[in-house]
Amino acid sequence: MALTARFSEALVLAASLHRHQVRKGGNIPYISHLLAVCSIVPEHGGDEDEAIAALLHDGPEDQGGEATLEMIGRMFGERVQAIVAACSDTFETPKPPWIERKKAYIEHLSSAEVPRSAVLVSAADKLHNLVTTIDDLEAHGPALWERFNSTPEQQLWYYRSLSDVYGARLGGRLAEGVAAEVDRLEAAITGSQ
Repeated sequence: MALTARFSEALVLAASLHRHQVRKGGNIPYISHLLAVCSIVPEHGGDEDEAIAALLHDGPEDQGGEATLEMIGRMFGERVQAIVAACSDTFETPKPPWIERKKAYIEHLSSAEVPRSAVLVSAADKLHNLVTTIDDLEAHGPALWERFNSTPEQQLWYYRSLSDVYGARLGGRLAEGVAAEVDRLEAAITGSQ
């Protein structure tokens, strides 16, 4: 797949939206997560729209809500906008309680009405989140969970539930990779208690 100038524009927008943001509990620029998710998408068959959505998937949720989502639609088209919207668990401020949002997101992604493209981007996002969470847990131990609004058991439930959705809706190497990382997370949680 050859990328066009649209991809470069999305990269600039993602860097601009998240310029002052760092990953939870660290000093790693947030853009590193977006670049990692974006790199996973084409490796699993994603097209340019899906790669652009991967770069921008956290923009509305973290930086401006529905106004940012509408800007993405104007700049990159309805398909990218729809993928980004489907990957967001809320645009509300303040956000609803964690468990409520996560249950709704799992149910949402399970729906056949949600495009496969959104499930692909979501799976790439969660794969990278799992890898970095496990790395941080191994480096920092149980203190890691202080960064989150949920318990280790809730995190495990959430990722296992999403893994089931990815297995059913996507299949293939990406879904298998998420499932393997969920197993690693379970082992790391068990080992750190």
